[in-house]
Amino acid sequence: MAKSTTTFTCSACAASSTKWSGRCDSCGEWNTITQDTGLSTSGPAKKSLGSKRGSSIELTDLATKEAPPPRTKSGLDELDRVLGGGLVPASAILVGGDPGIGKSTLLLQAAAEFARRGLKTIYVSGEEASAQVRMRAQRLGLTDAPVKLAAETNLRDILTTLEAEKPQLAIIDSIQTMWSDIVDSAPGSVSQVRSAAHELTTFAKRHGMSVVLVGHVTKDGQIAGPRVVEHMVDTVLYFEGERGHQFRILRAVKNRFGPSDEIGVFEMTGGGLEQVTNPSALFLSERGTPSPGSVVFAGVEGTRPVLVELQALVAPSPHSQPRRTVVGWDGGRLAMILAVLEARCGIPFTGLDVYLNVAGGMKISEPAADLAVAAALLSAREDTALPEGAVVFGEISLSGALRPAPQTENRLKEAQKLGFTSAIAPLGGKQVEASGMKLNQMGDLTAFVGEMFGAG
Repeated sequence: MAKSTTTFTCSACAASSTKWSGRCDSCGEWNTITQDTGLSTSGPAKKSLGSKRGSSIELTDLATKEAPPPRTKSGLDELDRVLGGGLVPASAILVGGDPGIGKSTLLLQAAAEFARRGLKTIYVSGEEASAQVRMRAQRLGLTDAPVKLAAETNLRDILTTLEAEKPQLAIIDSIQTMWSDIVDSAPGSVSQVRSAAHELTTFAKRHGMSVVLVGHVTKDGQIAGPRVVEHMVDTVLYFEGERGHQFRILRAVKNRFGPSDEIGVFEMTGGGLEQVTNPSALFLSERGTPSPGSVVFAGVEGTRPVLVELQALVAPSPHSQPRRTVVGWDGGRLAMILAVLEARCGIPFTGLDVYLNVAGGMKISEPAADLAVAAALLSAREDTALPEGAVVFGEISLSGALRPAPQTENRLKEAQKLGFTSAIAPLGGKQVEASGMKLNQMGDLTAFVGEMFGAG
């Protein structure tokens, strides 16, 4: 006979223990620990598991001849780009973003476009009443779109409705508001989010329906709830942007049907989100005459080259601990660049406040921005502007050597298209044609500092 074991699980953080207590030791929440009884696999139970034969499964080889999955275009080219070419049937998509960034607006526009192209679409809101969603649709000019609308949080009722209506696309806004009666915890808790995501994803796969789940994010920018939800779904998208800017970035961080580092660029207007077909021109539209601390970085996001302006400010610090403030880039990587400049080039930043900003609300993560950041810092420190019409890119190693960046040719083509005439890049790597641009290649950071700023 199987041996019964009793464990206690916290519904807020999923931590388990062997005894009950009023307060969870892991997360500190009160009255969230419930009893969970299971069966161990020791003794006779272990033998019984091996005595029952299962069904044989079919095995195939890697040389498959299956056709790629069909895709449905949304009409929003930026969204289709991030999805890998369009919406795949029976796929599960998770969209996260800060409050008020425009997630519901984007998905309502996408739902209307998919519905106009023949996909039976249902939009389920757990945060707003149906009248509020209709008001947004009226403001966006989407009232003529054949989208079915509901306001519900009971997961059982939602699944029953989806099974009866048989839509091709369902949008759930948001997964944190869904409530399952088989889980004894509050909506938004770890167990509720995990259960709701599992039920909706399984339902979508079984019925050939695509489902889009909206997820809240924490103060660190990660999707709230258990990370297992991101493993369940096929695609994870983040909708990013700064409140003070009109630009919005839709970024793919996971995609089983396309590239996982693609971005789509939108502009928030009074009539909703407008697509930006040339984000480089938009990010540089407010840039005037080159000034100290301002550098244009030729970056690549997915398959798309993007030019953005990096702005740096270096000033004497009145504090014993100088400030290091970064917006749109990794603060740890900034500390590394400052250390390399001091150790390899003899340029100290001790006693100086350092501020770095990526203009336009863009967030950069690729290492190829190292050289542009170093150029912006040195330009601000020496109060010397870089040559007009120049772009900078390249990775800096801890030894001070410059490493070539991938897709150099695409970066140069984008820069030339926007009127830039020269580029500063690392030496080596694949030989590319500058095609009319002056390409200044350097082997290490010391040579760069000596040539551009007369020091080193």
